[in-house]
Amino acid sequence: MTPQALTGQTLELADAVSAQLRGVQRLGVAYSGGVDSAVLLALAVRALGAENVIALLGVSPSLARRERRLAHQVAAVIGAEVVEVLTQEGENPEYRKNDAARCFHCKDELFTRIDDEIVGAQALDAVAYGENADDATRHDRPGAGAATRHRVLRPLSVAGITKAQVREIARALALPVADKPAAPCLASRVPFGQQVTPEKLRQIDDLEDAVYAQGFSDCRVRHHGEVGRIELPTDELPRALEPDVRAALLAAGKEAGFAHVTVDLDGIRSGLFSLQIVGRGAGA
Repeated sequence: MTPQALTGQTLELADAVSAQLRGVQRLGVAYSGGVDSAVLLALAVRALGAENVIALLGVSPSLARRERRLAHQVAAVIGAEVVEVLTQEGENPEYRKNDAARCFHCKDELFTRIDDEIVGAQALDAVAYGENADDATRHDRPGAGAATRHRVLRPLSVAGITKAQVREIARALALPVADKPAAPCLASRVPFGQQVTPEKLRQIDDLEDAVYAQGFSDCRVRHHGEVGRIELPTDELPRALEPDVRAALLAAGKEAGFAHVTVDLDGIRSGLFSLQIVGRGAGA
């Protein structure tokens, strides 16, 4: 990480986050390894010192193995200690039923675990998460309600930092996730109204790992019962039909437990199942 590279607007934004943390002695950052939480973690380390900041990584079957590894790698670049928080949202029937409030129950479980198990043990006097100013206006962020319920700070959002500005800061800090695509949790691949189970999450994780192993830059595996539907960047779709790649994806899908493996010609559609909920007038 290169905080000395912050100049002009990125320096002003970083200082605005520092101002939001004024008075905090020891901070826990709800951390996923994505660009928002990584930037918040890095700016918190800049403001408070690495010894006073802990990255809190929620770990459950909904966290992809690849994302877990990457989160640790990015935290090492930042110089922050990672504490894994084992969450059990899958035991909550309200989470498993997978309606528009699923993300609320997931975040509520994480923040509850942090409050009950981590705040005292790590002597934290505040917890923050990486909501940015664009997130604050979105319809599909019910997890924000859990943050409010648990009095979790949102320094990026309050400082008015947009997603584009988050990425600018990440580039200035030389963070390896500066241009990382969004990576929602594995449960987002299960259609709303269909129960989220550990077995479905494992199938998705296994097949997505195999897709990345073939060199694709991004993917989603949507779970439709016996069908695993792979979404890829549209400019990478032709590679999926190359004989060796096609055979590898088909074999991986069958090994993961899908009877059929398909590739969606529409490419990746972020928030696809959330959009379906909103279309029915049930957005949260």
